[in-house]
Amino acid sequence: EEIQRETAYPDGKVEKVLKNGCHLILFPNGTQKKVNSDGKTLTITFFNGDVKQVMPDQTVIYYYADAKTTHTTYSDGLEVLQFSNGQIEKHYPDGKKEITFPDQTIKNLFTDGQEESIFPDGTIVRVQRDGSKTIEFNNGQRELHTSQFKRREYPDGTVKTVYANGQQETKYVTGRVRIKDKDGNIIMDTKL
Repeated sequence: EEIQRETAYPDGKVEKVLKNGCHLILFPNGTQKKVNSDGKTLTITFFNGDVKQVMPDQTVIYYYADAKTTHTTYSDGLEVLQFSNGQIEKHYPDGKKEITFPDQTIKNLFTDGQEESIFPDGTIVRVQRDGSKTIEFNNGQRELHTSQFKRREYPDGTVKTVYANGQQETKYVTGRVRIKDKDGNIIMDTKL
């Protein structure tokens, strides 16, 4: 790129105006600032390798060289972080966060404290603010975990509940109910 004009300042910085209209400012510490001819696109390359770009729509893209991480802030407030291991985090203006892990598991963190994880095999885990958890498996089974019990619901209608004290209760779609104590001994069975 041909230089139209070059100015050296007493503080050691040098400004170059290129024929294509770009301005290039070189700082004594090695940092470079480039303003495109549109006057709206800005690229700053820092001495440590970090790069900051400001786009015409005010999107800011910051690359952290040491961490190999890119942080993009959009004009609507959405922030996207891309890590070198493939993890991507989206921070929405309303406070919601969405994290996509390298294995493609997606975790949503909601502003009310709820969480949702969607695993590559289709399993979905939802955690409520009170700590209770719902797990939906791709085979149609569903589990509910609370501080009092863990319950598994099967597609055929069977429901098995294990209480905090270890007691187990199985309700079959036929109406049969079987209860076992904490040691697995049957204490009730209504075989119909």
